[in-house]
Amino acid sequence: MSEFGLIGKNIAYSFSKTYFTEKFKTENLQDIYSNYDIQHIEEINAIVTNNSKLKGLNVTIPYKEAVIPHLDKLSKTALKIGAVNTIKVSKNKKLKGYNTDYFGFKKSLLSILKPQHNKALILGTGGASKAVAYALQSLEIPYSFVSRNYSEKVNFVYQNLTQQIMDQHTIIVNCTPLGTYPNIAQCPEIPYEFISDKHLLFDLIYNPSETLFLSKGKQRGAQIMNGLPMLQFQAEKAWKIWNK
Repeated sequence: MSEFGLIGKNIAYSFSKTYFTEKFKTENLQDIYSNYDIQHIEEINAIVTNNSKLKGLNVTIPYKEAVIPHLDKLSKTALKIGAVNTIKVSKNKKLKGYNTDYFGFKKSLLSILKPQHNKALILGTGGASKAVAYALQSLEIPYSFVSRNYSEKVNFVYQNLTQQIMDQHTIIVNCTPLGTYPNIAQCPEIPYEFISDKHLLFDLIYNPSETLFLSKGKQRGAQIMNGLPMLQFQAEKAWKIWNK
């Protein structure tokens, strides 16, 4: 029997625990998957020490970047992205960080991408947005970051998004937590009146399955996708890493 788990904050809703528990049942495995809802990233040390059969961890908001100093090694991809969502725990308790978010996003995006989807706006600047940017870069799709305030990395702020900017960027990816259950009345403050049937709106949120962000896009004729396919792809990639 092996142990796996998810570290994050306020993760009772988590997809991962349900997904892997079902997977273990289907494959007749005695493995266990636990949620580690922690207030500080330093608590990862106790989790690793106190769980002798721990083989792997997933990492979610808000620790995808903060976890890096606590790891012994990073994969080349995780190093380039600057965010980690999967950790492999070796027999001697060494921790290696990987990023499977970019793989999950890229694979799910490719399934719905059309020729007119050739430039992207990334809403938010957290760890997930870094994986999205890396995936878009690998697809040679130019992107710009949108946030509430300008910074070295941020190209646009929400209140300055014009019709021209919206027309030019036909992929819009929500990497913020806005709209996640139970706060389903929230959404990123973009000018939805400029969304058209040429747009593709992708929300990394999967609960609810159709966020207000996606619903507003659909009303304007845009193609939409939630974060569930991405999560499934990244989870399977994580499983391969833990067991290779």
